[in-house]
Amino acid sequence: KQIGDLVPISRELVDTLFRLHSGEKALVKVVDEDDLLQLSVYATEFRMRDDLYKLVSIQDIQSELEEAEVEAWQKLTRVLTHEIMNSVAPIASLAATANGLLEETETLPENGATDAEEEALAADTMEDVRGAVRTIERRSHGLLNFVQAYRRLTRVPTPDFEIIPIPQLFRDVADLMRSDMEARGVRFECTVEPERLDLTADPALIEQVLLNLVKNAMQAAEGTPDAEVRLEAHLGPRGRPVIQVIDNGPGIVEEAMEKIFIPFFTTKKDGSGIGLSLSREIMRQHGGTLTAVSEPGTRTVFTLRF
Repeated sequence: KQIGDLVPISRELVDTLFRLHSGEKALVKVVDEDDLLQLSVYATEFRMRDDLYKLVSIQDIQSELEEAEVEAWQKLTRVLTHEIMNSVAPIASLAATANGLLEETETLPENGATDAEEEALAADTMEDVRGAVRTIERRSHGLLNFVQAYRRLTRVPTPDFEIIPIPQLFRDVADLMRSDMEARGVRFECTVEPERLDLTADPALIEQVLLNLVKNAMQAAEGTPDAEVRLEAHLGPRGRPVIQVIDNGPGIVEEAMEKIFIPFFTTKKDGSGIGLSLSREIMRQHGGTLTAVSEPGTRTVFTLRF
C-alpha cells in the first residue's frame, strides 16, 4: 500500500520513484528472488483541483532488452567477420602461394634444369615471393589498424563535465573546418538561439563529435549545387540544449540509415566506419542521444540531444 513497502525488494526502485520528475524516465534492475527484472519507469505529474499527483508507469522490458542485445551482437559479429575475412583470406592465400613458389625453386635441380635456367627461374620466383610478402604486410597492417580502431571504440574516456558556452564551441569547430569548407566550395554557417546558450559536457569529446559530423556533412555536400553545411543550436521542448548538423547533400538511402551507427559500417571508400558509432557512444556517456534523419536529394540532419 505504501511505496516504502518495496524497500525489501529494491531500495533503488523506491529511490527512483521518489526522485523522478514529470517527463523523466529511468531503467532499474531488480532481482526478485531468482528472477531478474529490467524495469522501465516513467513518471508524469498532473494537478487535480489543488492537489499535485505523480503517475508512474512500471514495465518489465527484460525480454525486449535481451532481444535487442542479441540483435546488436549479431550485427556487430557480421561486420567483424566480414572485415576480418577480407584481410585473413588473402593473407592465407598469398602465404600458401609464396610457400608453393619456394618449394618449386627447391625442386629445380631435380628437374634437370641448367644453372642459367635455375638462376633465371629463381630470380623470377623470388620477385613473386617478395610481391606476395609485401601484400601480406600491407593487409596485416590493415588488419592491425582495424583492431586498433575497435579498441578506440571500446575505450571511450569518461567525460570531464564543465559548462561550455555553445557559441564558443561553434567558433572552435568553425576555425578548424573553415579552410576545408572553402577549398571544397561548401558554405558553412553556425547559428545559436538564444545567443547565450550553455552546455554541460566534456568540451574535448563534444568537439570531437561535432568535428566528425561536420566533416561527414562537408564530404556529403561537396559537389552539390549551392552546397551548404549548417551547425545549429537551440533549446528543445524540455528546455535542454539541442545541436544539429545539417547538410543539403544527396542524403542517405533508407537501407543505409538502419546501419550507419553499426561499428565499422561505412559507405565511404576510405572510411573506418567507427566515427558515428564512437560519436553515439560519447553522447550516451553524456546521458544524451545522437539520431539522424535524411530526405534523399534534400537534406540530412544529425541531432544531438543533451
